[in-house]
Amino acid sequence: MTRNILIRVRDVMKTNYDLVDGLVTVSEALEKMQHVDTKSLIVDKRHDDDEYGIVLMSDIAREVIARNRSPERVNIYEIMSKPVVSVDPRMDIRYCARLFDKFGLSRAPVVEDGKIIGVVSYTDMVLKGLATQI
Repeated sequence: MTRNILIRVRDVMKTNYDLVDGLVTVSEALEKMQHVDTKSLIVDKRHDDDEYGIVLMSDIAREVIARNRSPERVNIYEIMSKPVVSVDPRMDIRYCARLFDKFGLSRAPVVEDGKIIGVVSYTDMVLKGLATQI
């Protein structure tokens, strides 16, 4: 009988991510981007009662490149998804994978006590999560 090992989102998430203001242009955000491996930009809250947003590289490709829009003239808030679906760092990666499947996600911010502490993706769950079981 195979024994399941509990692997939590915290164990596989990336702790480095890029936080941008929704008012910056796509061009400015990409210039400042330091953590390309997350393939996303987290859009910061404007105030305490606001919610986080997210822009994926696929959003930029679809909304800017494919529509022949100038990245210098498109603001992040125009193409972001908000509110973002986030996950708890204590969540089992099996449930996280199910959540991603149910809502068509590929990555999500990890939120603890109302603050983003990382980003998790399918790739993180597969490469880091399954590698610990093999």
